[in-house]
Amino acid sequence: MFGSELIEDRVTNPKQKGPAIVPFITAGYPNKNDFLNLVQALADCSDVIEIGVPFSDPMADGVTIQRSSHAAIESGVRLRWILNQLNTINIDTPIILMSYLNPLFVYGYAQLAQDSIDAGVDGFIVPDLPIEEGEELRETMKLAGLAMIQLVTPATPEDRIRKIAEKSSGFLYAVTMKGVTGESGGLPKEVTSYLKIVKSHTTIPVCAGFGVRSSNDVALLEPFVDGVIVGSALVEAIEDQASPIDFLNSLRL
Repeated sequence: MFGSELIEDRVTNPKQKGPAIVPFITAGYPNKNDFLNLVQALADCSDVIEIGVPFSDPMADGVTIQRSSHAAIESGVRLRWILNQLNTINIDTPIILMSYLNPLFVYGYAQLAQDSIDAGVDGFIVPDLPIEEGEELRETMKLAGLAMIQLVTPATPEDRIRKIAEKSSGFLYAVTMKGVTGESGGLPKEVTSYLKIVKSHTTIPVCAGFGVRSSNDVALLEPFVDGVIVGSALVEAIEDQASPIDFLNSLRL
């Protein structure tokens, strides 16, 4: 089992009680020489790993991820480097690459699919690719067995949530708030009613991300989702030289 099937299985059947834990890191940050060690560490304490491909204009991301992305680019981290690095390790935790479209398009979809399989990558999140423009990439990944995880937000109309859910594989990514990653004002109180709507329109798992910073956030989301994605808060913990394993374990209920 690999690809979209593996991701769906691991989100549905997490290692520990509670929702699946999906950490996000920026590839090669804060030190590219420690990248594989960090991936290995996360593999032991998480259910799926999301790795960000650094991009010069990460429009969906707040200052934390922007900072990490720019630093990784400055140190020479590129998509091909990430795949080459991942090709040297063997973990059984599924890996997702979160990338804006441009690096994937330049790489070439067919070659990307093959190299991703070789590197143990199981799927992709492409936040700047609307479903109307994504058929070529989705079809390439589907033929390879790889997931194309789609995003919905609180601003997405309900009929469009249904359409996006139909195009998603692995899981459906439910952004919890309007805006960008890393907002620290707390999850909005209306998030639970929104997540109920998202859940009603899909048969695959739903993972919630943006604004997840504590076990209280996880407890709020747990009844309505299958997994939680934690990004900015984890990157900040790593920047502060905290143990990523301890931080992720602190989120568990």
